[in-house]
Amino acid sequence: MVQSKTEIEVRYAETDQMGVVHHATYLVWFEVGRTQFIKDLGFSYAQMEADGFLAPVTDISISYKRPFKYGEKADIRTWLKHYNGIRSIYGYEIYNESDKLCISGTSTHVLVNKETFKPIRMEKVLPDWHEAYQKASDTSRKE
Repeated sequence: MVQSKTEIEVRYAETDQMGVVHHATYLVWFEVGRTQFIKDLGFSYAQMEADGFLAPVTDISISYKRPFKYGEKADIRTWLKHYNGIRSIYGYEIYNESDKLCISGTSTHVLVNKETFKPIRMEKVLPDWHEAYQKASDTSRKE
């Protein structure tokens, strides 16, 4: 399984009145992890968009186990849980500095034509991505 790791230091602006990271911030961190995962495979999400394709979120789930506070470091681990040519499901786990799992979740994306928003098979328009995603897809982990 291909897994990407990204470290983030919690910024003050990401915290709420309780002094912990606001729950919606973790969705942004998922995006940071996903973007790094794509880079680690040798691709660029920005280039995919420039080529006329988008991968909008169609579903997202998140489980909060432990909070993060300002100044702490978060280790985002991202992998491809499932890929079928159109739909990609990314898995995320975010650990604290003590290597304790704090956040886990998934996001589901569908490749679409930028102009029409109609779903499109990745193998037809981005064959290199398709091949890399097939190799990187984690079929051994349970959803």
